[in-house]
Amino acid sequence: MNTAKSGYSTQSVDQAALFSSMPDAISATSSFDTLKMLYSIIGEQRVTPLFQPIVDLRSAELIGYEGSIRGPSDSPLHAPEKLLKASREFGVAYEMEMLCWSTIVSAFQRLELHGNLFINISPDAILLNNFRMPHASIRCLPTFELAAERIVIELSDNDFGHEIVDWVALCESLEIYRAKGFRIAINDLGEWYSGMRRWSELRPNYVKIDRHFIQNIDRDPVKAQFVRSVLSIADKIHTDVMADGIETQDEMAIVQGLGVHLGQGFYIGRPTSQPSVVVPVNVVRPLLMNSSGARKKNANQAAVGSRILLTIPAVSFDATNDDVFNMIEQEPFPHAVAVVDKDHCPIGLISRHVLIERLGRPYQHELYGRKPCTKFMDHNPLIVDKNIKIQDLSFMMAEGDNRHLTNGFIVVEQGKYLGLGTGHDLMREITNMQIKAARYANPLTGLPGNVPINEQIEQMLGAKKSFCVCYCDLDHFKPFNDVYGYSMGDNVIQLTANVLTEMIDPDKDFLGHIGGDDFIAIFTSEDWRSRCEITLKSFEEKIKLFFSTKDLENGGYVTENRKGEKEFHCITSLSIGAVEVQPEMFTSALELSVAATESKKKAKKIQGNSLYFNQRTYPREVVVSGEALPAL
Repeated sequence: MNTAKSGYSTQSVDQAALFSSMPDAISATSSFDTLKMLYSIIGEQRVTPLFQPIVDLRSAELIGYEGSIRGPSDSPLHAPEKLLKASREFGVAYEMEMLCWSTIVSAFQRLELHGNLFINISPDAILLNNFRMPHASIRCLPTFELAAERIVIELSDNDFGHEIVDWVALCESLEIYRAKGFRIAINDLGEWYSGMRRWSELRPNYVKIDRHFIQNIDRDPVKAQFVRSVLSIADKIHTDVMADGIETQDEMAIVQGLGVHLGQGFYIGRPTSQPSVVVPVNVVRPLLMNSSGARKKNANQAAVGSRILLTIPAVSFDATNDDVFNMIEQEPFPHAVAVVDKDHCPIGLISRHVLIERLGRPYQHELYGRKPCTKFMDHNPLIVDKNIKIQDLSFMMAEGDNRHLTNGFIVVEQGKYLGLGTGHDLMREITNMQIKAARYANPLTGLPGNVPINEQIEQMLGAKKSFCVCYCDLDHFKPFNDVYGYSMGDNVIQLTANVLTEMIDPDKDFLGHIGGDDFIAIFTSEDWRSRCEITLKSFEEKIKLFFSTKDLENGGYVTENRKGEKEFHCITSLSIGAVEVQPEMFTSALELSVAATESKKKAKKIQGNSLYFNQRTYPREVVVSGEALPAL
């Protein structure tokens, strides 16, 4: 194989001999400085591994990380692109790639990260690693103690820009790697023809769409169509598609809606040397709410009929355009008028702007003034029930025709005309809700805080509905925070929020974050108990990711208290105290908080992950005493 084109060398590097043989004059040149720097980086292993999370967009679960490398921070070769480019130019690319590979795998094992490890490597390195080796005894890249099944070899589509002399040998080598457990990915799928060719010949397990096609995809239908085409091919040959470069929630929503299974990008998580082992809540929540294309409703959303309904009189289907015109002039500037049939059911909508514009033309008033109002009527208006939630209506407006934003919508009750709404009022209400939600949301998890929790409970009590309140609290969290650090403590809080978010049905239930490690779930789901039990099992498995192997084997860890005495603390667990609420059992959120706190305390007395159901029957009037929920 000819490796000269790509800057690879088959000779070993004798750094000391090379430096001693060079004249002093040459050592002053920038080329020599770069070469010396490269040998220093390789010889002293001066590279830093970084890991960026990769998420399953269907389940919001972390499936692994992409490993990358950075050169010395005080070096012009800090950026990986510059480091590898210089390595190719000076013929030490293979040595550099093997250093990067071993450093990433070692760090992945040392950090005890779970899931798969995606590593970039060039086709030349794959071939050179097996140089002069018969395919029957082909050498595989080192995996140390990490199973090959957990490693995904990423071959960048950009790496195929130079001519590969032995393409057949590369395909054969990759097949043997695959047989040993490795999986293959094509990275940065870009140029259509060459990318499709490589894809068809390599048959990779994963195809990663270049960030160019993901950025601003929510505003570029051409990019969305490109992704659809890739997904269509991937479906036929059973390849998973990954979106790279997701930087906003809107971009993530689009690629998820298109059917892309995997994603990574700055919005999900940046490359870091100490990666989180949980997906941030601000990523989990929209993914779960939009899962499978379903738009989930939040239990605390207000209905349209109670917030933005305009009681504007309707006109009968047999009214004339003159009748509607006179009505518009007399009414205080209605934006539109609904047209109803004899049963008072809406059949259309007449826009004030359209009617005035049509009748304002020369001779149009004389021609059409006495004609039925259905002449200028929108026969397909947006009609919604008064109980529709504001967020659901906003989705309908966004996905519908643009005229609905201008003309507004008709609100009905049991099919009968009730009133009108405007796009302007809807946007104002959504903005107010977002501002309120942001104001009272917990800054770490993004979940509703104390004020929305109280409002939700008072609303449920006022509606005289049956529901269940679960007070969720972590056990042994403070010593964990002290031993493992506040950053890991924040990760555990986010893990708890993620697990609890998966527990609730957004159509029926509510989840809030009081603060610290305390959460409140309000269920109207009848299967709340089984949901809690599944959550406890899930938490028990996922919390293990935060503890060292030694602590897991011992079942906990030892700390010193303020008196200098040794104390043993168990692995952090989750306790849930539940109270089923019947109509008129409590008169306020404060009363209910006492019962919930009592249940939580009893749950915490049970060792390990536990659920305590308070079956006590409370009288209608409760004497409030004892400890209440913090700030509730």
